[in-house]
Amino acid sequence: MSTHVEQSITVDVPVETAYNQWTQFEDFPLFMEDVETVEQIDDSTLHWKTRIRGVEREWNAEITEQTPNQRVAWHSEDGPDHAGVVTFHKLDDATTKVMLQMEFEPSGFAEKYADAVGLVEKRTMNDLEGFKKFIETRGQETGAWRGNIDAS
Repeated sequence: MSTHVEQSITVDVPVETAYNQWTQFEDFPLFMEDVETVEQIDDSTLHWKTRIRGVEREWNAEITEQTPNQRVAWHSEDGPDHAGVVTFHKLDDATTKVMLQMEFEPSGFAEKYADAVGLVEKRTMNDLEGFKKFIETRGQETGAWRGNIDAS
């Protein structure tokens, strides 16, 4: 049985700044607690390494859709069954709502337990709060990728 997670956060930066920072995937370990590394292989392929409570996982994810200042969608190609989309909504010139939706298939007792007691939602919110603190403290993105990847 898959799990669906939806979380959102308001960040006090323009939509372009929030989007540009989110596309700097290799910076994810700076604000996502269990992410050890994200390596961008090419425009649409990411290699992830995570360590959650001592359990290390690696997988590749494909970016299936990317529209500047609007959305990034992905799914895993191997490893954990995982897919999601993050969307960016301009609230005003200096404020953006970041919405994250994910589907994943918990495997093993520890993941199923964490999911059942709400730890997945809590961790997702903590990561969004980490993103908010990171981008608001910096006030600007660490880089940007403005290309499009169209859903096929």
